[in-house]
Amino acid sequence: MGTILLSEIAGTAVLTLLGGGVVANAILGRTKGHGGGWLLINFGWGLAVFAGVWTAFKTGAHINPAVTVGLLFSEATEYAPGIPITLGTTLTYFVAQMIGAFLGAVLAWLTYQNHYDQETDPATILGTFSTGPEIRSKGWNLVTEIIATFVLIFVIIMFGNTPHDLGPLAVALLVVGIGASLGGPTGYAINPARDLGPRLAHAILPIRNKGGSDWGYSWVPVLGPLIGAVLAGLASLLYF
Repeated sequence: MGTILLSEIAGTAVLTLLGGGVVANAILGRTKGHGGGWLLINFGWGLAVFAGVWTAFKTGAHINPAVTVGLLFSEATEYAPGIPITLGTTLTYFVAQMIGAFLGAVLAWLTYQNHYDQETDPATILGTFSTGPEIRSKGWNLVTEIIATFVLIFVIIMFGNTPHDLGPLAVALLVVGIGASLGGPTGYAINPARDLGPRLAHAILPIRNKGGSDWGYSWVPVLGPLIGAVLAGLASLLYF
């Protein structure tokens, strides 16, 4: 349990530090990367996943509750070598991922603190922490998150059954592809911890002009990825 906690906290913290950091760099005012655009964010998140996966290698580098749930509903018997799938290990993964996501968001905020102090748009501030839809339609936004997360988890499971030497790079490129292709409607959370942990940090941190944390939408990037992960796990059973 201790290994799961340390590994998944560290990996998920690296994920949200670098992922939240690239969004902050692209959309906050007076940064070196201001106006960098959607592809900068896509590649930044892909590289954030790359770094997070390497950091959490001891526990299979889930760094995402959707990965844990996908494996839970697949044919897997272990989350990682020596870590059996049990209620205790499952809950430990979830707790560690949430803690790590929160901590990474706090570190990203500290990195860009001067820029946050000068930002006056609450939506821009929230956008550096959590996702939000371009067209608010919670039902369709949910569908988008389900589809995008299904692709993520199903392909990750396929990676595990296909010999290759790409390692974390394969997952990083997959995340870039999902962002470029499916991320437009909702900002592609595809990870409940990645959205909820930073959203909690946004609510708690003393950020000037931050406004609300949009809790009315917050269930979409949590429930959508979990449903997509369950479907991906079950689909992998049929596939094999």
